[in-house]
Amino acid sequence: MSAAAPLTLGIETSCDETAVAVLRGEDDLLANAVYSQADIHAQFGGVVPEVASRNHVSKIPYIVSDALREAGITLSDISLVAATYGPGLVGPLLVGLSYGKGVAYGLKVPFIGVNHLEGHIFAHRLSAPGSPTPFMVLLVSGGHTSLVDVSAYGRYQLVGSTVDDAAGEALDKIGKMIGLGYPAGAEIDRMAGEGNPKAIPFPRPMASSSGFDFSFSGLKTSVLYHLRKHPRERPEDIAASVLASVVDILVGKSIEAARRFHRKRLTVVGGVAANSRLRSALTAAGTERGIEVSFPPLAFCTDNAAMIAAVGAYRHFTLGESHPLSLRPAPSIGFEELDRDETR
Repeated sequence: MSAAAPLTLGIETSCDETAVAVLRGEDDLLANAVYSQADIHAQFGGVVPEVASRNHVSKIPYIVSDALREAGITLSDISLVAATYGPGLVGPLLVGLSYGKGVAYGLKVPFIGVNHLEGHIFAHRLSAPGSPTPFMVLLVSGGHTSLVDVSAYGRYQLVGSTVDDAAGEALDKIGKMIGLGYPAGAEIDRMAGEGNPKAIPFPRPMASSSGFDFSFSGLKTSVLYHLRKHPRERPEDIAASVLASVVDILVGKSIEAARRFHRKRLTVVGGVAANSRLRSALTAAGTERGIEVSFPPLAFCTDNAAMIAAVGAYRHFTLGESHPLSLRPAPSIGFEELDRDETR
């Protein structure tokens, strides 16, 4: 990448991470700074939007400074500002979006609002530059569980999504039932290694349905009822059995979606993509069916601004898009809006 390639400042504050990145061109990451509020929200058992917003306000100037220092540049070197405008929590979104628009206005450079969900897809593009399309995406996180067919970057078809809880959300709630703190996903993954995945026959909701939608609320309810009847059940066995159910559902639906859409590549993105059992099970299933399965590095699985900068750079420098500074947060936006984006 040429040293003269334009620099994009990416900002992500859709939930409880304050993240800022600097990208040169479309794939040369110079800085990726993240401040996590997880320890703050752990005492509440989940993210408190007002607390998250106030922490974003106080931290974002320092995280921007950290990113600029890491990249070895000054703010005046920035050619484009990209910030998440949805989906997410409206208060946190407003902080990052307003800050980004303010920087763009002050520098007199273009601004682009980024759909956080598309950001996760670009986490794959960042980690595997030049990787060809088309491919199937499994986005699995605390807020979303979706299957998306990517015919080209910027062209998406939503294949299936959760009808209730996201997989990561269900794991967090089940973790709370067995005495774990927030977030619980990583600890459930660790505990599962010490438990018996066949100890408890938890259900696999919608696993045998012909479509590609997901459901995890029934699994959560099943765990609740089981604990009422068996309060002394080993937490490790519960973790292993729950994770076996979640992984079976995700693997089955994802591989079948890739097969049905004739995709030879499947990429898994989002926070739950860091789960070791999901990684090993999907890789094995893909090998068996002739499907190449890939995962971004762990730093790109959780929320980050590198993926936001990557979307912004692509949509502005390749597609020629930009957004007005009147752009508002869109907390409920989904994949379907990407093909009929009303912000332009």
